Amino acid sequence: MAVTDLEMIDAWKQVLQLSKLQPGQALSILTDPDTNLQTLKTAIIAAQSLGASVTRIDLPPHNGAVSLSPDKTAFVGETALTGNKAALAALKSSDIVLDLMLLLFSPEQGEILKEGAKILLAVEPPEVLLRMLPTVADREAVVAAARLLERAKTMRVTSGAGTDIELPLGDYPILQEYGFVDEPGRWDHWPSGFVATWPKDDKSQGRIVLDRGDIWTPRLDFVSSPIELTVKDGYVTRIDGGLDAELLREYIATFSDPDAYAISHVGWGLQKRAQWTALAMYNRQSTMGMDARSFAGNFLFSLGPNNEVGGRNNSHCHIDIPMRKCTVALDGVEVVKAGNLVDR
Repeated sequence: MAVTDLEMIDAWKQVLQLSKLQPGQALSILTDPDTNLQTLKTAIIAAQSLGASVTRIDLPPHNGAVSLSPDKTAFVGETALTGNKAALAALKSSDIVLDLMLLLFSPEQGEILKEGAKILLAVEPPEVLLRMLPTVADREAVVAAARLLERAKTMRVTSGAGTDIELPLGDYPILQEYGFVDEPGRWDHWPSGFVATWPKDDKSQGRIVLDRGDIWTPRLDFVSSPIELTVKDGYVTRIDGGLDAELLREYIATFSDPDAYAISHVGWGLQKRAQWTALAMYNRQSTMGMDARSFAGNFLFSLGPNNEVGGRNNSHCHIDIPMRKCTVALDGVEVVKAGNLVDR
């Protein structure tokens, strides 16, 4: 259902003010042919109304011939910014970059952040952006969860479906996604609402069982039959089950990359306005599944790269899998119990 330009302008103003945009600052908007035009035009109006100097950088399409999915997270690491020195220089000199294209997992994103620029990704449909408009309370919830996670040495995840995996922690930073960029060099994603980190390389052991209703992206669909992932020394070594398992197994195999099977980030959802059911209501090509990644009480884990936090894995294959009804414990203390957040 459509939303008005006025609603989107007001939303952008709120997000940009939370991101501490100041009059006279340089704000660049990165776009491509898939960029939502309402999101773009309302961002320009909102930024200009707050006194920013606005530049749009529009790049051509990329990765269409190598990706098996229209979801842009299906093939990561190389973008239309790769090798484009002029565009990269402009983005590095910005105070804030609004990424309406998707630079995630690219080396160029890291270079821009190192210069102190803030990057805010926003590629969901406008109605999803409005429903999960970020607030200060969202930040507080994510920061509180991050404090628990940064002290933990081990995450253990279990479920009634058979998941039981231990994930040693402590080598990598904490990912805090609350929907705005309030510090220099910060990246975030509007909409969002979760916390995660990356387990120690080659150390995770156990099994993960995806049950009916769990979701894997970039397929952007619900699992209809159980998929059992055997994890040994940080890598998925077996994928067992029926058709869903075969689809996942064959999809990963198309990358011909052993690192595509590595456990990447792990964490849990905190956004109470995100809905597990939302994916059933949208055309899969119109969303990248941030409801699924963020809904409160999920266990979110990923396969593939960790190079964006200094790891050695730069696989082009990136798969996020939000799961329901799991129990997540940090050093034996539960933060999610059977898919519900534990109040602390």
